[in-house]
Amino acid sequence: MERVKEAWSTARWVLVGFLLYPTLSFVIGIVRGEPGSHNVPFEWWYGDWGQVLIVSGIFLAFLLGFARPRRRAEWRSAGLYSAFLISLFAEMFGVPLTIYLLAPLLGLPVWAFGMNESHLWAFALDRLGLVSLDRGVYLVMAVSVVVIAAGLTLLAVGWATVYRGHGRLVTKGVYRYLRHPQYAGLILIVIGFNIMWPTLPTIVMAPILVVMYTRLARREDQELATFFGERFLQYAASTPAFLPGARPRTYLEIGQRKAENAPVSDESGQGIRAP
Repeated sequence: MERVKEAWSTARWVLVGFLLYPTLSFVIGIVRGEPGSHNVPFEWWYGDWGQVLIVSGIFLAFLLGFARPRRRAEWRSAGLYSAFLISLFAEMFGVPLTIYLLAPLLGLPVWAFGMNESHLWAFALDRLGLVSLDRGVYLVMAVSVVVIAAGLTLLAVGWATVYRGHGRLVTKGVYRYLRHPQYAGLILIVIGFNIMWPTLPTIVMAPILVVMYTRLARREDQELATFFGERFLQYAASTPAFLPGARPRTYLEIGQRKAENAPVSDESGQGIRAP
């Protein structure tokens, strides 16, 4: 059993490599290339459904492998997050529905949106005369990759810290600075992708996901307070939930919650910092 756990742990870190290495290599290639050399035409860039399946599969495996939803609310959040990823990559490589809606409003043909133009924030900066399209693409890619990489790191490191905690209240490592680094990581990934490749569905789903994970974090705080009592209340009073350096919420109402309202077992997941 222990060998199976170690093998699964190794597989998770292999997923991290699959996600980070190609992304960083792609960005480095853009930065090193000549201006416009990476701007793939519309008809060559879109319709690549194999790429949609591969990238969606890798990110979904990463999400389910590290977030590990167990309860109904966690599965609902994971389901919406999966829809976010699939819709994102379907528009990024398959059929750009947002471009089809946007192009007529701008008086442009759809095929005017190659790979660079489909980075809509970069395209907007170029249309406003603030930054050239090439430089805008560099900018949005650099910012988005940093944000996404930070999110992936928080998600993976948060899981690893919990894994080594063996069901105890974890307050060391990344949990010394954040109570919910994994949820913070998931939110950062959503923000990063909306910087890199905004689409109408992902922009609509982003705030819904933020609210859902904020509610999950609040529920887990209540369960942790029920399970660990004063130890967790002291920890929560000095450690912010999502933003390092932010003023922590004391959660005085948590201390009034009766233990019989929400008993927590060793299988409840991040609620007791279990791997």
